[in-house]
Amino acid sequence: MSLIPTLTETVSRARSDLRMGLPIVIGDHLAAAVETLSSGRLALLRTMGPAVLTVTSWRAGTLKARVYDGDLARIEVPLDADLAWLRAVADPAGDLMTPMKGPLRSERGGDVTAHRAAIALVKSAQLLPAVLLVRVESIPEGLTRLQPGPALEQLATEAAMTPVAAARLPLLAAENSKLHIFRPDDGAAEHYAVEIGSPSRAEPVLARLHSACFTGDVLGSLKCDCGPQLHTALAAMGQAGEGVLLYLNQEGRGIGLANKMRAYALQNQGFDTVEANHRLGFEDDERDFRIGAGILRKMGFNSVRLMTNNPRKVSMLEGHGIAVAERVPLITQRNRHNTNYLDVKAEKSGHLL
Repeated sequence: MSLIPTLTETVSRARSDLRMGLPIVIGDHLAAAVETLSSGRLALLRTMGPAVLTVTSWRAGTLKARVYDGDLARIEVPLDADLAWLRAVADPAGDLMTPMKGPLRSERGGDVTAHRAAIALVKSAQLLPAVLLVRVESIPEGLTRLQPGPALEQLATEAAMTPVAAARLPLLAAENSKLHIFRPDDGAAEHYAVEIGSPSRAEPVLARLHSACFTGDVLGSLKCDCGPQLHTALAAMGQAGEGVLLYLNQEGRGIGLANKMRAYALQNQGFDTVEANHRLGFEDDERDFRIGAGILRKMGFNSVRLMTNNPRKVSMLEGHGIAVAERVPLITQRNRHNTNYLDVKAEKSGHLL
């Protein structure tokens, strides 16, 4: 054992640095998240060499920037570009007002592993997926340092879940309930499991993987079906006398609450849920349902009757050692605010509604 940070710990430290606006070192590049970068640090970075703005292929497609690197594009940053220019390219909020941001020139050729690792890191930090990279010969002291290949491997690794606390918690839906807290080893957010009754570990348990939705679960938003699904699932488990609901902190399909609000603002401009995610630079769904499989295994469950309309949850669980004995539909009432959202879930994400 050593006091030196492990790779997992260093990646977690890098994630925190990026959220605070501090550049990190990836290989022989300095990398900074555009969303949190200050004008002062930008000025210092520009003195160290030519800068490249790395965005995902989804964002590049919206910008009409050429994509030579598959899943990302490296856009040359003009010498006179300031922080406002970088953020206008990174953030689609003003796209309809200023649709022509170019001409944008994309780099091609060479190794893009550092760029790919940088994008993966800012996504894991739930920031806009846009990173400024500068290749440097002399590395400043004191910055968090990573090698791009190992960093990518670590970010793709399934986090190990550790149970940290549990206590009886009587609920409106079921008085005989217990709340379990699980902490991942990668420094990310904790996740929760609500165990109702004393379900057998030898039989398929009625289960739901529910992704956190502050707007729907807490505020009662009418734009989604999350709150009704949460309460319907708990009520069904309470009526059955047993079940387990996993509450996974993957807000906004894994992009975080701030980006979810950016997506909502784009929806107000006329884009659907999937289109809004793509304009921001994200995939349709950035969630990692391996987390749910890991928690179920820790709790001793090997098979479930899964309450979901999402076939991806079924395949993800089955691919990670949890047998899905039955898919239990979870249909809630529509309203005029969420009917288009539900139609898009069915048409573009394959939900069975």
